[in-house]
Parts: sequence; structure tokens; C-alpha cells
Amino acid sequence: MAGEWREMCWGDLATLEYGKGLRGYESGSGPFRVFGTNGPIGWHTEPLSRHPTVVVGRKGAYRGVHYSPEPCFVIDTAFYLDPRTEFDMRWAYYELLTHDINSMDSGSAIPSTSRESFYRLSVRVPPLREQRAIAYILGTLDDKIELNRRMSETLQAMPRAIFKSWFVDFDPVPAKAEGRDPGLPKPIADLFPARFGDSELGEIPAGWEVVSIGDLANVVGGSTPSTKEPAYWDDGIHHWATPRDLSRLSVPVLLETERKITDAGLAQISSGLLPAGTVLLSSRAPIGYLAIAEVPVGINQGFIAMKPQKGTSNLFLLLWAVFAHDDILSRANGSTFQEISKANFRPIPLAAPPAGVMQAFDEGVRPFYGRIVMAIMEAWHEHRG
Repeated sequence: MAGEWREMCWGDLATLEYGKGLRGYESGSGPFRVFGTNGPIGWHTEPLSRHPTVVVGRKGAYRGVHYSPEPCFVIDTAFYLDPRTEFDMRWAYYELLTHDINSMDSGSAIPSTSRESFYRLSVRVPPLREQRAIAYILGTLDDKIELNRRMSETLQAMPRAIFKSWFVDFDPVPAKAEGRDPGLPKPIADLFPARFGDSELGEIPAGWEVVSIGDLANVVGGSTPSTKEPAYWDDGIHHWATPRDLSRLSVPVLLETERKITDAGLAQISSGLLPAGTVLLSSRAPIGYLAIAEVPVGINQGFIAMKPQKGTSNLFLLLWAVFAHDDILSRANGSTFQEISKANFRPIPLAAPPAGVMQAFDEGVRPFYGRIVMAIMEAWHEHRG
């Protein structure tokens, strides 16, 4: 009868098609978006799926679900949906978001999504008209979030550009040495020297020091209290983060976590409740998810957390980790998956600016970050409401 919802399995609705290996997508300029296990990763000249589809992560500890409204290419770390029968693909995307894809492991050494488990997954299927209505309502919210995300990406570009200019390329130094205008207000330009000095890292601005990241931040990790102990989890009140929470972020701002923990559970974590402003870096599977916690948070063992020392900007730490990604990866080890330990992380060297430069950087980029947080909070509250 019209209007009735049908009880089905996902295997009745669609097949999970394998993505294909592809090179050069990162710098590709074609019109078709390339997707991997955790979302868009590049562009290509030809599509693999010739219709809108849902991309389901196939390999990795944290596998996502993503919607492509247009034909796209999917690489071999992911699947994509190919319909067996007619349904609204965007509705399918929202329905699949209600399931934990990461629980459908195939049992191999590398975490992988099991097609058989996916096909057995039950689903209540509304009539096509209702599917489209559901997709429209949720899509309108998502479109607002996407608009805020794009604005946030634009706002993120300026702090990154300033960080690269000041702390990677050291642009003001040669400009002053050559008598050129460094393009900065005079009080800020005066903070930079007009020459370089030698260091173990090569040439760095004269007067700057080579320090370890452990000198600029208190580096700590976390743990997972026993999930078999209800007293640690039931009616939890404290945010407790895993790298999966960061894998879902479009911008590096953590406002919410999937799970909460009790006072008793928090007492089992040696690092306790980390203060708002702590920089979180996923330390394994994969290494490199980043966010600034905007709420006090406990963390599991999949993180390196950086609590900035007095005088150190957490935005400096965040962007340092972005630009030091390759150096961080080079210090990781592990056979099944790579992991960077706290012991290997703390000694990573960097050129530390004087206090005045650090302060000027923070004051210059903080307004951009503040606008990002406001936009994300607005979208987050609308989504919850």
C-alpha cells in the first residue's frame, strides 16, 4: 500500500562496487571528484560511477560514508553504491549515516568493511516520495553547513598563509635584508631580524632558537577505560574523544564527541580532563587528524595532545603540525599500522620565534579562527535543533 514503509536489507537495494586504483588524482584538474575511504581527495577526467552515489569506506580504522550528487571516481580504498532498484540516493546517504560502518569489519589484519555484513544490514524503506522529502529537509541543513564550511576554508587559508610566510619560508627576513618592504605593519616588521643564522635545521632567522615541540607544549596521551564497566560510561557527562570524532570534522574545531564519560571513568585516564584550547593530533590509523578542542575533553590512546605552555599559541601548534606532517610521519613506526609515540614526538625540532613574534602571530590570526568557531557553532546548533 502507498505510504507504507518496507522492511528490507541493503543487499536488496544496491550493490557495493569496488573502487579502482588511480594515480595523480591529488593534482588532477578534471571535472570529476575523486573519493577515498574518508571523502573527497582529488579530481579526475573520467567518472567511475556515472550517477549520483554514496561512497562507503572500505579500508582503514575510521571509514566514512559520503554523498556525491554528481558522477565521480572512487579509488580502491572505498566502495560505491550501485542501485538494484529505484531509490533516492541522498536519502540512502542519510540513512547509512545512522549505522556504524566501522563495526562491519571483515576480520582481516587491516580493518576493512565486509560487503556481506553490509548486504545483511536491515533498512526501513519509505515510499520514494517520502524519501525525497526526507532528503530535502536534511539536505537543506547540510547545504547551510556546507556554505559555512566553504567560508571556514576561506578563513583558514589566511592563517596558513601567514604561518608559512613567517615560520616556514621566513619571508620578512630576506625582504628586510634586501631593503624591500616586507608587507607588514612596521611594529610587526621590526620584530623580525634582517639576517639569518646557522642552526641544526639550516638557516633560521638570527636570534631564533631551535627547540623541541615538547618545549612548547605539554604532550600527553589518553586511554580507554573498560567498556564493560557501566560506572565509567552510563550517564557520562564529560566529552571523551577518539580519532573517529576528528575524522568527521571539515574544519579543525572539536565541539562534541560521540561518547561521554563519567567522573569515575575520567579518573581512569592519567591525562584527565584536558582544558579547552588543547590541540589534538591523531597518532595512528591514520596519523594526522587535527583539531583544537573547544570543550574540556578526555581522550583515548589514539591521540597526542598538546597543551600549550605559557606564551605559546595553540594556533601556532596546530599549524606547525600541519606543516610538519611529513616529519611527524617519518618518526612513526609499526608493522600493521604506523603510530607516532609521545617519546618520538616530543623531540621533534623546530625554529621557535621570540615571544613578540609569537604574540603578533596569535593576535593576527585569532580573529579568523574565532569566525570559524562561530560559523561552526551556528551550524552545529541548527543541526541539533
